[in-house]
Amino acid sequence: MVQVFMASWPLFFGILLLMVGNGLQGSLMGVRGGAAGFSAFTMSVVISAYFLGFMIASRLAPEMIRRVGHVRVFAALGSLISAALIMFPTLEHPAVWILMRVILGFCFCGVYVTSESWLNNAATNDTRGQALSLYMITQMLGIILAQSLLVLPDASGYLLFVIPSVLVSIAFAPILLAISPTPAFESTKPMNLKELFRASPLGFVGMSLMGAVFALQFGMAAVFASEAQFTIRETSIFVAAFYVGALVFQYPLGWLSDRIDRRVLIAVVALFGGIAGVVGLLFTGAFPIVVAAAVFIGGAANPLYSLLIAYTNDYLEREDMASASAGLMFVNGVGAIVGPLVTGYLMQVVGPRGFFVLIAVPMLCLTAYAFYRMTKRAAPSVDDTGSYTYYAPTGTVVSMEYAAEDEEAEQATSSAS
Repeated sequence: MVQVFMASWPLFFGILLLMVGNGLQGSLMGVRGGAAGFSAFTMSVVISAYFLGFMIASRLAPEMIRRVGHVRVFAALGSLISAALIMFPTLEHPAVWILMRVILGFCFCGVYVTSESWLNNAATNDTRGQALSLYMITQMLGIILAQSLLVLPDASGYLLFVIPSVLVSIAFAPILLAISPTPAFESTKPMNLKELFRASPLGFVGMSLMGAVFALQFGMAAVFASEAQFTIRETSIFVAAFYVGALVFQYPLGWLSDRIDRRVLIAVVALFGGIAGVVGLLFTGAFPIVVAAAVFIGGAANPLYSLLIAYTNDYLEREDMASASAGLMFVNGVGAIVGPLVTGYLMQVVGPRGFFVLIAVPMLCLTAYAFYRMTKRAAPSVDDTGSYTYYAPTGTVVSMEYAAEDEEAEQATSSAS
């Protein structure tokens, strides 16, 4: 993995800075929205707007790249991100914030699509799997590091928005100066949703539920912290705890998923995540317990994203995996848009506890549905299932497609030997 990093370090360094900037603005929304007097529901609309922009870009970004090339798209989206970040403290109005969040979601998705295509071009068949894993880890580390910046004093009200703007601007320099543009690529169209549901009802339902949970981690966690009157330091620790849990539990659960019935693992992991959500619900005022709950929620939710994709792929032909991944990302995005809206409404009705309600309920529903699906068809043999691949919810369908290609290459190599 060291060799993979050295071969593409400008890209990984740039992605790290991008994720620090994105992670900081995501948490900053909740803190500054509360200070500006925005209600929990208003902030939920602001948070959901990011995922709406992300979904739109997942369809349009490949066409943009084909028309004008990677470099121009990359540079244009980077400029828009920097400008949008400065607009938040300049015009503290819900309509402006919603529009800027749509723009940020659109731009960051486009940047990820471009980065992932560059990464694939730089990797070989032997290193693609390691490169994708390192890329996903870099994204998570960037979000964790971003929370440490949240505690910086911001007397003027602009500093914490200027920092991510500067980081994003700097991030593009090493990437654009060190990497040559790749040829235009063809994007895979999503599988028909009916076909996707027939292929894997559990994957379909589970990904929509996990979309809601991930959106709560990424945006509404800081809104919850503000409503619960956490200090800035406590907010940064609380938000970071979700992603620390994701890094700690991702690979052990991945190792286990290649050795047992994935439905059992999905059900058990979702159950633990649901229990952690209930604990957070019951002990909202106890900060250490809430942080511990966040670690286990993140440690369940993020691996479940990868587990559900791996499980769905077990029931697909190799040539259908890429289109199925695009479909799974679509239903995940729908959940990510709806989740914060429902949570914002609940938080206005029942207070901060509504945040954990909308984490516990989807997790426990996934547990029940996974056990139900076990009664409907037998599990495939462990020998016939594909290997687990780490997907970050912040990635795009491009990384999923390349992971499928990497798995196909590995199977071809093992068959030949």
